[in-house]
Amino acid sequence: DEIRRLVTGLGMPHPIVAVFHRPARPSPAALLSRCHRLAVAERVDNPANIGGIVRNAAGLGWDGLLLDATSADPLSRRALRVAMGTAFTLPHARTPDLAELLGGLDIDLLALTPDPDAEAIDVVAGQLDPRRPRAVLIGSERAGLSDELLEFARGVRIPMADGVDSLNAAAASAVACHVLR
Repeated sequence: DEIRRLVTGLGMPHPIVAVFHRPARPSPAALLSRCHRLAVAERVDNPANIGGIVRNAAGLGWDGLLLDATSADPLSRRALRVAMGTAFTLPHARTPDLAELLGGLDIDLLALTPDPDAEAIDVVAGQLDPRRPRAVLIGSERAGLSDELLEFARGVRIPMADGVDSLNAAAASAVACHVLR
């Protein structure tokens, strides 16, 4: 028990220990070539939020997750618990530069933002061609999406009640994946 506690960092380690081979992730290009609906996470470093994003995307029929280099690992212990194992079925890839990768794509890029001047997500959803691939971009709760991504993506907001500017990253991803699917 003491060795398990030291290795896992858990105060109460589980009695079962297992080691698994981690399959290679697809390359970002391979992921983009086969995805019609893509969730994109930038600077989402909280594993619980990544797990929620994965579970929401998988549960609502999205077919991939693209992460920047600073976002949490979907296969980390906490992310897997929140994702209820769906991280094993939702393909994901990592890239060091989201803007460079996404900037030249012929895809609808929809950036979640609390900006009150952004278009309402439900209005935008009705304007999209359902045959075109699309990606929803989700930023960190602290800083949101980078200015670089916001420059070339279409800003969309989730209409909120007075006095509340936004939802957390995982909750916002659920709304966006439902409305934009």
